[in-house]
Amino acid sequence: MAEPRKHWSGIGEAGSLLGMKFLLLIYRLFGRWGFRLILLPVISYFYLTRKSARQASAEYLDRLQETFPDCAQGGLNPRQHFWSFGEILLDKLLVWMGHIHREDVFFETPEAFTEVDQSTRGGVILVSHLGNTEVCSALAHQLPDIRITMLVYTQHAEKFNALMKQTNSSACINLMQVTDITPATAMILSERIEAGEYVVIAADRTPVNGTGRTSVVDFLGAKASFPQGAFILAGLLRCPVYLLFCLKQEQRYHLYLEQFATQISFNRRNRSEQIQGTVQTYAKRLEHYCQLAPLQWFNFFPFWQSGQTSDESRN
Repeated sequence: MAEPRKHWSGIGEAGSLLGMKFLLLIYRLFGRWGFRLILLPVISYFYLTRKSARQASAEYLDRLQETFPDCAQGGLNPRQHFWSFGEILLDKLLVWMGHIHREDVFFETPEAFTEVDQSTRGGVILVSHLGNTEVCSALAHQLPDIRITMLVYTQHAEKFNALMKQTNSSACINLMQVTDITPATAMILSERIEAGEYVVIAADRTPVNGTGRTSVVDFLGAKASFPQGAFILAGLLRCPVYLLFCLKQEQRYHLYLEQFATQISFNRRNRSEQIQGTVQTYAKRLEHYCQLAPLQWFNFFPFWQSGQTSDESRN
């Protein structure tokens, strides 16, 4: 019998805080190569025991290679995908420990970073599960005057976040736990943006309660559900919207920042169509960056829909 397709938020986090601390200790004692030696059996265990994650990885890689044949030249497979996730796990820890330095980061779009740095008003920065979003702290360090609030679903990874706080209690980014964006939340965020702060939110996973608004759009050659929430929130806040991707390429982090819209707005008459178009535009940009770093989209959950068309959405 096939495994039931669970919503990503309902899948418990794997591993334990003790295990994560052990891996961190290995790194401190023996460096990255020692970490990799211990990581090999750990990743192998999860690869062998997480059938649904393997299937999700295989589906993603197949669709990516069909859409971008050049990616197929590397012979991408789920084992490589899992291993890449383990490597990024260490990098996430290093970011919060303050071990990622300026020389480790390359800013691919310096003009966009200059624009953000010089703006007196804040905005919304859309991120994804592609690459290492924790390197957003590199953005904060590069631009000392910038202030960031990152919206996170910390319940899903509370052990990892607990370790983050222990490794660096002085982290400069404010994490705000959310499950739904309420009017009160929007009001708080609006005040922060008016004060020059940037709100960071992931835009590539459906709502944690599984009942929120989504749009089914084209993504890597098939129909997939993307959340509308980040775009609706950006419309309510009436502020500039940026896309931020941090990809590890040639052992350095490459940060890509681009303006998605000077302001997102939806009118009542064509609201559904406008939201659909906005989400589709985002999905196409995510496709582009997945092509640049094929093994760094860490969404090990069933993502694509079956038997749906792109105009099917819940509004």
